[in-house]
Amino acid sequence: MDGALPFTLLVALIGVALAFDFLNGLHDAANSIATVVSTRVLSPQLAVVWAAFFNFIAFLFFGLHVADTIGKGIVTVDVITPAVIFGALTGAIVWNLLTWWLGIPSSSSHALVGGLVGAGISAGGVGAIVASGVLKTAAFIFLAPLFGMVLAILLVILTSWLFKPVAPITADRTFRRLQLLSAAAYSLGHGANDAQKTMGIIAVLLFSQGYLGGNFHVPFWVVITCQAAMGLGTLMGGWRIVHTMGSKITRLTPHQGFCAETGGAMMLFGATWFGIPVSTTHTITGSIMGVGAARRTSAVRWGVAGNIVIAWFVTIPASAAIAALTYGVTRLF
Repeated sequence: MDGALPFTLLVALIGVALAFDFLNGLHDAANSIATVVSTRVLSPQLAVVWAAFFNFIAFLFFGLHVADTIGKGIVTVDVITPAVIFGALTGAIVWNLLTWWLGIPSSSSHALVGGLVGAGISAGGVGAIVASGVLKTAAFIFLAPLFGMVLAILLVILTSWLFKPVAPITADRTFRRLQLLSAAAYSLGHGANDAQKTMGIIAVLLFSQGYLGGNFHVPFWVVITCQAAMGLGTLMGGWRIVHTMGSKITRLTPHQGFCAETGGAMMLFGATWFGIPVSTTHTITGSIMGVGAARRTSAVRWGVAGNIVIAWFVTIPASAAIAALTYGVTRLF
């Protein structure tokens, strides 16, 4: 699969990338809807439609900085071949399916980055890695949930002070309405940051095959197709992970759900603006932990949270190993 691809194989490989994007939406649907479902502000069916819509329109609000990072900021463009792309996507898809089946909210983003790293090293050695891009992504394995947690705690403190004179039933009704906005905001951040990763993969594949001329860019049809694939994946839901995110970590009220989603959305907006491919899973997990801990530290089921953190550490090396193996197998054909 090195060198020029026949057009039919190119289309098939783009289809694999879109399949990853679809699975990303399915796997990460919980990130956008877990809190709004667990607080019963929306039914699961309405929640996925709400999230999918805002996933799809995210391209209207953000640039394509994350797509640029994935396309040329993880491995050098000169080592990109169809075999590298296929290996990277396979590593990410296999890991996503495994963690989805087990109900573990791991990171689709880091699975894709791990896949690129594994296939890229197999193709061009360690020198193929763009250290700055990989280090930036690795740093936000820790910083994204930390920032999400801090922002969520600050929002709990601020809103608790603002609503102190308000009757509890009135405050609850208000936060139920506000959760519609916070869920929409988080879905926008999710659609913007995550869909751009697949955009970057398809764009660098097209670039390596000479379809983009001399300048790397993301064609508009790629943008629309990737946003649609992610939105459709979100529509399918991810109910195993919704249960983990929405109730196993901590029990949420509409007030806490609003603070968790808003804090997470703020984190995603900033990361997307600076072109940092972060994990929406890590971000919302940190935010949910933050609102739970703001009530009392014992409100967080730290054992469940610890298992999730272990998955964070394992994702990149696991998907990299699968990608490297896949790349090696494709070289035999």
